[in-house]
Amino acid sequence: MRLLLAEDERELSRALTAILTHHNYAVDAVYDGADALDYGLSGNYDGIIMDIMMPKMDGVEALRRLRSQGISTPVLLLTAKSEIDDRINGLDAGADDYLPKPFDMGELLARLRAMLRRREGFSPDVLTVGGVSLDRASYVLRGPEGECRLSNKEFQLMEFFLENPGRVLTTDQLMEHVWGWDSDAELSVVWVYVSNLRKKLKGMGATVELRATRGVGYSLEDGQ
Repeated sequence: MRLLLAEDERELSRALTAILTHHNYAVDAVYDGADALDYGLSGNYDGIIMDIMMPKMDGVEALRRLRSQGISTPVLLLTAKSEIDDRINGLDAGADDYLPKPFDMGELLARLRAMLRRREGFSPDVLTVGGVSLDRASYVLRGPEGECRLSNKEFQLMEFFLENPGRVLTTDQLMEHVWGWDSDAELSVVWVYVSNLRKKLKGMGATVELRATRGVGYSLEDGQ
């Protein structure tokens, strides 16, 4: 799943990004409210974690503008303030949840999981297509003849395919969803990871396959 993290404290942002990435989320980090609004308007995120107190534009105003533009992405607000009015303003602006600083990372992850489960178009913890399943909790891919734990990028890529079976996903879409806008990686990295997933699917006797559409991208198809 892809997250937008808007937090102006650089050290905290780096720590959150590292922990979220370790838990197999793809993270785009921004450091002010104006960038949070610009990135959020793309609508390409499963969830947004946003601090209230940020330069250029505060988190509540950025959230209010996102909602006014029809962006329904679930948002978890972070705030160092303890006043009840700030929480009320954030919730009234369209926040799905809030968490006051300082917070425990375990609680943040739990609140994030709960928020994402509630989002429109909720997906189950185990994705299954054609006898192949991906456990989002353990990052394990299972097939008729075996299983394996996927690496971070493999997991994000396979999750995206399983959420969109039969749909041709362009190389640009895959690149943006898994590696992000700001990545320095070459487009060829998509082919490398798709090739790795093909080998793993074949090794576990899967009937599904990742098919290439020349000049466009790849799709997950059930070969049965």
